[in-house]
Amino acid sequence: MSGLARLLPIPPAGQSWIPVRTGESGDLVCRRSDGAAYAKIAAGANVDLLDGERRRIEWLATFGLGSPTVLDWIATGDGACLLMSAVPGVPASDLTPADLIRAWPSIAQMLASLHELSLETCPFERTLLTMIDLASDVVARGAVNPAFLPPEDAQTPSTTLLARLREELPIRLAQEPRDLVVCHGDPCLPNFLVDPETLRCTGMIDLGRLGVADLYADLSLLLTNARETWSRPEEVSAAETILFDIVAIPVPDRDRLAFYLRLDPLTWG
Repeated sequence: MSGLARLLPIPPAGQSWIPVRTGESGDLVCRRSDGAAYAKIAAGANVDLLDGERRRIEWLATFGLGSPTVLDWIATGDGACLLMSAVPGVPASDLTPADLIRAWPSIAQMLASLHELSLETCPFERTLLTMIDLASDVVARGAVNPAFLPPEDAQTPSTTLLARLREELPIRLAQEPRDLVVCHGDPCLPNFLVDPETLRCTGMIDLGRLGVADLYADLSLLLTNARETWSRPEEVSAAETILFDIVAIPVPDRDRLAFYLRLDPLTWG
């Protein structure tokens, strides 16, 4: 376990902390051995990001959608630890293709329920100009991770990728106001939990990017990530139909979906 482990709170008697992963940012995530709680630990500049996630978790928990609750927040000169409740279920990414198809309507409805929350109550925003500014900073620092890019963009300079997005910016900015919703921000399958028996979605995790944004930003990421599970075109087509029916988009704008899919990899770094 990394040096960040020194920030872990003492677990209840008979329990221990089990490392789950070290994220791309260097944060440490641990699961309590009773499965009831998780701890995420950050140091340096990542403490502010972790604090932002804490505030988003606290806000969303009031709506009863199945998200975690904050159990404790420990901040010292060495870093910070966010202790949160576990959401029951298994990650949707662990489901077989057949089970994911059966769970898909419930996953789509969970995302739609988040999108239906009142914008006026949400204090967080990730609107397009904010995300373009973030992408500009990541690109300027040369911090784009090539592994996050689609294969066709992997050999293209990030400055060129950003310039292409800026060419589309006027039309995307014009579209954005009519479709602003409370977005998850990183709605990939590992961030949706599913009851393995009923195949009902039980909740959402990893809420550090939650905020008001164009709903197409969420839809593009969820669909693209889910497509990796299915090998048959009819499965992908059925999933798209279900998702767009639930979010009430009769004719999806494919160019708009592609725009947000190209923007997202430039905002991590």
